[in-house]
Amino acid sequence: MSFIGAGTALNVLTVIVGALAGMAIGGRLPQATRDVVTDCLGLVTLLMAALSVMEVLSPALTAAVGSSAPVLIVLGSLLIGSILGSLVGIERRLESLAGRVQGYLGRGRSDHDARERFIEGWLTASLLFCVGPLTILGSLDDGLGRGIDKLALKSALDGFAALAFASTFGIGVLMSAVSVAVVQGSLTIAGVALGAVLPEAYIAALTATGGLILVGIALRLLRIRQIPVGDMLPALVIAPVLTHLVVVLG
Repeated sequence: MSFIGAGTALNVLTVIVGALAGMAIGGRLPQATRDVVTDCLGLVTLLMAALSVMEVLSPALTAAVGSSAPVLIVLGSLLIGSILGSLVGIERRLESLAGRVQGYLGRGRSDHDARERFIEGWLTASLLFCVGPLTILGSLDDGLGRGIDKLALKSALDGFAALAFASTFGIGVLMSAVSVAVVQGSLTIAGVALGAVLPEAYIAALTATGGLILVGIALRLLRIRQIPVGDMLPALVIAPVLTHLVVVLG
């Protein structure tokens, strides 16, 4: 019988192992190979995003707010969340934090390319590992005592992704294990506190909104557009709040 938090512990371990393996082999791969690995991750991220976005059609969400409201809830969540995140400067603050960590780990070396690679690796891996249905549902299930099946699957996926990411971005991906521990640990604690009271419709709205944020991550990985996905993170909080408002006012 697993203990509460076992899923997050397993996930952190697989990210660390995957990242270390990727760092070990990354230097031996030519740049063209590392680029195509990043492109593959971008395409797979698009697939994961599509699966998450499909939650906008969730029967539970439609039953709670009607057939036309889910898309508006996702739109409103992204707009409000992104505006708040931009005003607070979440993306900028995250990049600054990553830069300070990289400077500490690099013992003061001012290699601009290395700094940019660290920041991109840490932010991209952290957001990919921490935004998605398996993160949310798996952590809540862990906290609710329903088992760690979802997080076990996520751990396997994240381990391979960390290996691929670290072969290109290096130690920044290893540091994303801290992000996984903090985010999933917090969600697990939330699951313990909430019990079974969090409605499925709210989780569906949150998951669909997170799916669009994953699209932004994919576009960054594919070098199409540097979308400030960090500024969009408050949308994950806004989504269940808007859903609740629609349910109450409806």
